[in-house]
Amino acid sequence: MELQNGQLLSSVEIPIPHNFLTTAKRQYKGEDLERFLSMKLYDITYMSDGLQIKGFLALPPLYEEKLPAIQFNRGGSGPKGALTLEGVFSILGMYAAWGFVAIASQYRGQGGSEGVEEWGAGDTNDAKNLTVLLKSLPYVDTDRIGLIAGSRGGMMAFQMLRIMNDFRAAVTFGAPTMLHLLSQREYIIQTFMPFLAKEESIEKALEERSVVVWADELCKTTPLLVIHGTGDRKVHPSHSLELSKVLLDTLQPHKLILYENADHVLAGRRAESNIEIRQWMDRYVKEKSKLPIVGPHGN
Repeated sequence: MELQNGQLLSSVEIPIPHNFLTTAKRQYKGEDLERFLSMKLYDITYMSDGLQIKGFLALPPLYEEKLPAIQFNRGGSGPKGALTLEGVFSILGMYAAWGFVAIASQYRGQGGSEGVEEWGAGDTNDAKNLTVLLKSLPYVDTDRIGLIAGSRGGMMAFQMLRIMNDFRAAVTFGAPTMLHLLSQREYIIQTFMPFLAKEESIEKALEERSVVVWADELCKTTPLLVIHGTGDRKVHPSHSLELSKVLLDTLQPHKLILYENADHVLAGRRAESNIEIRQWMDRYVKEKSKLPIVGPHGN
C-alpha cells in the first residue's frame, strides 16, 4: 500500500526531563502548570512527498472531547536550525500549557528527516503535510487550528496561507517578506542562496518567497498577528512594517506589533510577546471569535 502525505508512521513518547519540571513550576501557575506537568511529548515520523520526516507532538490533558491545536513552523537552517529537545519542551510545552495540541516539523534534510534541506520549496510541503497529519488526529478539533511561525518558518507560513484556509489565525515573528528587494549581500539572502536549485531563476525564486508580491492571495479568513523586534539584525523590522502596509491595502485582517529592544527571536520582550500570541490564539482559535473589521469604518 502506498504511503500517503501526512500519514503518521511512528510516535515515541519522550519523558520530560526533571530540570524542565523544576523550570515549569517557576514559569506556570494553576491550570497552566497542571497542563504542562500532565503533558505528553512524542517524537513523531510522518510522510511528505515520499520522504520520512521527523517532528514532535505535544498533548495536554484531554479536558474536552476535541482540543484546539497549534502548528509551529520553526526558523533556522542547517543542523543548528533543527529543533532540540530543549526547544521543543520550551515551545510546544508552552502551547500545551495553554491547552492546545502542539505540533512541529523538522522539515526535510534535518533533525533525522530524509531528503535534502530546502528553503521555501519542498520544506513548505513538509509543513503543509504536517497540517494533514494534525487534522487526522481524532482528538484535534479541525475547526480550531492556529499557526505560529518564526523567521524562515514565517516565510513558509505565508506560502501556506496563499493556498490553504485551514487556520483560524496565524502569528509570525521576524519573518522575511520582501526578499526580492534585498541586496545579495544581505544576511537573509546569503542564508537562502545555498538552497536555491541550480536551474531556478533567482528573481522568480525570491518573488515566490516574498509575500508582499502576492499578499492579495492570502487567506482572508485567517487573521494575522505580525510581530518584529526593532533590534532584529537578521531580518530588518521594515519587512513586517512593509507587509502591514500591503495588508491594509488588501483588507487582510491583521495586527502589527514592533517591540523595541527585541531581537530576531524577540529576546528582551519575550514575556510580553507570548502574552500577545496567546491572546491571539485564544481569541480567534480557541474561542472562534469573529474576524476583526477591516477597512475604513466608524465615525
